[in-house]
Amino acid sequence: MDTEKRPVLTGLLALVGVAVVIGLLGGLAVMVGVQATGIGGTSSASSGEEAPATFNLPRPSDTGTTAPAPEEPVEPTEGEPTSEAPVEALSLTTSRQSVSPMQQIDLTGTYQSGEGAILQVQRLEDGAWIDFPVTVSVSGGSFATYVLTGRTGPNQFRVVDTDSEVVSNEVTVTVG
Repeated sequence: MDTEKRPVLTGLLALVGVAVVIGLLGGLAVMVGVQATGIGGTSSASSGEEAPATFNLPRPSDTGTTAPAPEEPVEPTEGEPTSEAPVEALSLTTSRQSVSPMQQIDLTGTYQSGEGAILQVQRLEDGAWIDFPVTVSVSGGSFATYVLTGRTGPNQFRVVDTDSEVVSNEVTVTVG
């Protein structure tokens, strides 16, 4: 091929060659970085030894400001009615009791002692709680997220604090 008579084609071939080399080097750098940081570990299906890694945010640390000391909860005496929920209560609510398939299901709640906590949404499937692919963080003592599902019939949901394993109440939404 005579490259002197086709300078545009020669230039395009050179650009494609440079782009391929840069792409290969970039991909190699990403693979080495992922391997070095341990992101993306092995899946439990292939290794059979341990569960896949999850992403957990650290708890907020003390910034040096002083906060008022928490008051000790007063235990009610026998026969005395309790008017307050426990401080650590993780409460989940939904605004709709039934939706169409793949219609948004809003999940909201409160978690006063869980500021900054990451909550994992779970659904009851065949008698076992399975992680739904949705997480939400607690801010100001409350949280809000939504889920979409095409599984018809009653769907039970709950949220679990990924660090302390505190579990919310269950809510049921009928899909269909």
